[in-house]
Amino acid sequence: MNRLRAAVRRITIRAVGNTIASSLVGWSQTLDAKILRHDATLDPISDRFTGPAIYVFWHEYMLVPCCMRRDTGLVLLASRHRDADWLIGLASGFGYDAVRGSTANGGAQAVLKIVKQLRGKSLVITPDGPLGPRRVASSGCIYLASLLGIPIVPLGCGYDNPWRFEKAWDCFAVPKPGSRVRSIMAEAIRVPKKISREEVEAFRLSVESSLESATVQAEIWAQSGESIEGESPFFAAPAGTITL
Repeated sequence: MNRLRAAVRRITIRAVGNTIASSLVGWSQTLDAKILRHDATLDPISDRFTGPAIYVFWHEYMLVPCCMRRDTGLVLLASRHRDADWLIGLASGFGYDAVRGSTANGGAQAVLKIVKQLRGKSLVITPDGPLGPRRVASSGCIYLASLLGIPIVPLGCGYDNPWRFEKAWDCFAVPKPGSRVRSIMAEAIRVPKKISREEVEAFRLSVESSLESATVQAEIWAQSGESIEGESPFFAAPAGTITL
């Protein structure tokens, strides 16, 4: 009976995720969405994409970047928590693969298993998720970047006067239809293969600072509505459709 319930739950979550994802694709097409990229070859929609990479953005802003970079071969790192099932269902609707695990509590064998699954793939992480504190980066992405030998790319996002879930730990934001959405893809952060605990903390702070700076800049940009030299449309398109 428990297996049957688990199977029904998985099917339900996938069906709901696909339905929500389809609705969000239509909603995203109403947005005035633009991105400013420090290095466009780090964007998976580019035909000159040099990946793989680890993309990090704050949990509160995950909706738009996940939607705008759907079907580009990205992998979502999700927690083992039961509540993450719904996030995985939505990500699946966007064409993402998902790997479950924790670099903090899983132990060495669990971390090595995650690394093995992620070899050669680009990864999406919300470094302050799944439960916060808000806009405080964990060290998980640092360990993964070091073990995988791929860069961390901070992606700051900002919406113009969004709806916010004020009682949620992250004040989750949802852009209103037709509103401005802006994103800044910051300079990649490269982590050495072998680093000490002190260096892990230094890189963690660097990622947190870079991501927060890019986020604040994107928020100001979204509110101002000004054009910025080098901006481009922030829409979903598979690799090979955009030439730099």
